[in-house]
Amino acid sequence: MTTAQAHRPRRSALYMPASNAKAVEKARSLDADVIILDLEDAVAPEMKPAAREAAVAAVKAGGFGPREVVIRVNGIDTPWGAEDLAAAAEAGPDAVLVPKVNDAADVRLYDQHLTSAPPSTRLWTMIETAKAAFHLWEIAEARHATRLSAWVMGVNDFAKEMRARQTPDRAPFLPLLTLSVAAARGHGLTILDGVHNDIEDLAALEAVCVQGVDFGFDGKTLIHPKHLEICNRVFSPSPEDVAWSQAVIAAFNAPENAGKGALRVDGKMAERLHLAQAERLVAVAEAISGRSAEA
Repeated sequence: MTTAQAHRPRRSALYMPASNAKAVEKARSLDADVIILDLEDAVAPEMKPAAREAAVAAVKAGGFGPREVVIRVNGIDTPWGAEDLAAAAEAGPDAVLVPKVNDAADVRLYDQHLTSAPPSTRLWTMIETAKAAFHLWEIAEARHATRLSAWVMGVNDFAKEMRARQTPDRAPFLPLLTLSVAAARGHGLTILDGVHNDIEDLAALEAVCVQGVDFGFDGKTLIHPKHLEICNRVFSPSPEDVAWSQAVIAAFNAPENAGKGALRVDGKMAERLHLAQAERLVAVAEAISGRSAEA
């Protein structure tokens, strides 16, 4: 993953049913960092072939500006999966998102189906099965030999398989979310939190976005455009954090501090590890600012 890709804003990833032409057209003007053209959950079985054609046409037509465009395909074990993958590879979106990956072998299988895709097309995988929960490290490790570059959490599917309740604090899923972030970070993957199901409860959305930031997620997948403002705001570095990070960078760059491992910056202790965090935060903030200028 290049430095630019690592710092590319992925605060908000909005699912759009590829079968809905008006929604896809609207997506070209929405303030989302990522548009996911969905062929899976959001599309009825009888509409899947038409949705596939529409997704390919949308990618080829372009017009999405700075937004990343991702096609979520149906699983390879479904009647539509193989054709979805072939069509997505030919269309060449920024990424292809695949569902219900259980282990590294699944990652390699999907990767093989994307052999003909442009080198720039990455592989994103859903992390949403009970089996995957016990293979997180090996799934993430597959990044080094495949196109894999990002994970998307599927908390709804976890809840279904586990028969767990989706409580406001998401307590049943906290170990899974924590371990998923750790595995993703261990292998340099982007990782996005799962969707918020209640379209109208914006206060609850903000709470889970804050929780997602606390966990270390890069952003969140969404099911409705009205969630974009909150998601983008919460997952953006705050002005205070940017100012602190800039002060840390300036302090360590000062000639008189050359070689020092720890400094006092604005009354707080800053170590070299804080410098690395500060440099990343400022780079992300700059990337967000640049993306806003392009939109």
